Amino acid sequence: MGQYVLAIDQGTTGTTALLIDAQSLEIVAEGSQDYPQIYPKPGWVEHDLNEIWRTVSFTVSEALKKANAKATDVMAIGITNQRETTCAYDKTGKPLANAIVWQDRRTSAFCADHKDSFKNKYTPRTGLPLDPYFSGSKMKWLLENVPAVKAAADKKELRLSTIDTFVLYKLTQGESFATEPSNASRTQLLNLETYQWDEELLRFFGVPAEALPKVQDTFGEFGKTKGLDFLPDGIPVACLFGDQQSALFGQACLNVGDIKCTYGTGAFLLVNTGEKRIISKQGLLTTGAYAFKGKKVYAMEGSSYIAGAAVQWLRDNLKIIDKSSEVEKLAREATHEQMEHLLFFPYFAGIGAPYWVPEAKASLLGMTRDTGTAQIARACLEGIALAVNDCVEAFQKDLGKLNDIKVDGGATANSLLMQSQANFSGKKILRPKNIETTAYGAALGALVGLGKINLDDVGRLWKLDQEFKPDSGAHYYHKKADQWSRTIKRLYL
Repeated sequence: MGQYVLAIDQGTTGTTALLIDAQSLEIVAEGSQDYPQIYPKPGWVEHDLNEIWRTVSFTVSEALKKANAKATDVMAIGITNQRETTCAYDKTGKPLANAIVWQDRRTSAFCADHKDSFKNKYTPRTGLPLDPYFSGSKMKWLLENVPAVKAAADKKELRLSTIDTFVLYKLTQGESFATEPSNASRTQLLNLETYQWDEELLRFFGVPAEALPKVQDTFGEFGKTKGLDFLPDGIPVACLFGDQQSALFGQACLNVGDIKCTYGTGAFLLVNTGEKRIISKQGLLTTGAYAFKGKKVYAMEGSSYIAGAAVQWLRDNLKIIDKSSEVEKLAREATHEQMEHLLFFPYFAGIGAPYWVPEAKASLLGMTRDTGTAQIARACLEGIALAVNDCVEAFQKDLGKLNDIKVDGGATANSLLMQSQANFSGKKILRPKNIETTAYGAALGALVGLGKINLDDVGRLWKLDQEFKPDSGAHYYHKKADQWSRTIKRLYL
C-alpha cells in the first residue's frame, strides 16, 4: 500500500493538491493552480468544468513531482470542494454548461418571489433560507434555460451535482456518482433529518431524482480511480467533504460549541452542534457537518460572501497594492483618528448571514479629504472583520457561550486582520500551525474512511501557532461596531 494520502481541494479561484504522509500526517508537497472566473452578465459567475478538471490533473501531478513520488505511492484520496457551485454533465462526464458558482445571483427574482413560503414550509427541513447562494434554484435554472441540460434530462442521461461529485465521477471514469451530507445539505434538496433527498423539495425545484447522486457517509469508500493518465487504477476515494465542513474537521472542532472561521474568497464560520439540529432565530444556517457509521453530526453556519476577494479588489481594480500580502503593511499606516468614520461594506455579492440581502451592493462610506490608500486598506480589513463579527454575535444569541475561534485560510497570515477580529468579537482568535485545514481535513477524513485513524486522533493533531487576544483599544472597536450596525440597518435592511 502507498505511503501518501492525496487531498484534492477544488476551490472557487483555484485547485490545490496536497500530499500528506500517512504515518506522520505532515504535509509533504503541494501543487496549486488558479483558473479564470467567467462573468457573462452582471451578477452572474461561472466556471468552465473542463478547465477545473484540467487543474485537478495538473495539481496532482505537480504535488507528486515536488515530492519526487510515484503515483503508485498514493494510498487514498480525499476530495474537498466549493460547495453550492452547480454542475450539469452527461453520463460520459461531458459538461453540458458552465458550472454556476455559489456567488452567482441570477436566480434572485425566483428566490425573492418564493422566499416567504419556502421559509414557512421548507427552512425547518433544509436548515436554509431560499437564496440564490444554494444549488436548488441553480439546478432549476439550468433545466429551464439550457437546451442541452433539458435534452439530457429527457433522455435520463443528466447528472446534476456539486463539484465533489463531478471530480469523483471523472476520477472513476463515471463508475461512481455519489455525494455526502456536508455537500448535499447545501443544495436545498436534502432533508436534514434523514440525510437523504426529499421528494417534495425535488418537486418544488423541478429536479428529477434520477439526475442526482447517491448520498452516503462522509468517510468511507466512494469508488476507485480508473482510466486516468496521472494516477493508476484502483486508488480508493475515501472521503468527500464540503470545504467549510472539511475545515471544521481539520480544525478538530469535534465538540459542541467548537467554532472555526475560514478566510478565503469569502469568510465562513461553522460551529459544531453535535447530533442536535438547531434552527437559528438569528438568520444563521443549519447544515450537515458529516455522517459516519450512521451518526449524523450537524453545524450552524454564518457566511460573509466576500473576504479575501475584497483585498483582491483593492489589488486588481483599485491597484493600490501589487500583491494581496501587501495590504497589511499599507493598512497599518492608518490611525484610529483617521478611521473614525470610515466604513467599508464588502458586499460585492450581496449580504449573506445573518441578514440575507442578495441585492445589496458594496460601499465605502465616511471619506474625508485625508482619506487615502492606507485608510481604504484599513477599512477593507475592518469591513471583513465586522462582517464576520455579525455572524459571531448571531451565534452567541442562538447558542449562548462559544469557545475560542479557530481560524484558517490564506488571509489568517494577516495578523492585523486577526487582531481586528479579536478586538471586534471580544474573543480569542487561535491560528493553528497548519492553516491549510480545508485540504488537511479531507486527508484526515480519507484516513478515517480507510480505518487508519479514528476521530480522537484528529483532535490530538491540532497545534497552535499564535493566539490573538482582544487588546486595550476596546473603545474604538465598540464605537466602530455600533456605527457599522446602525449603518447596515439604515442602508441595507
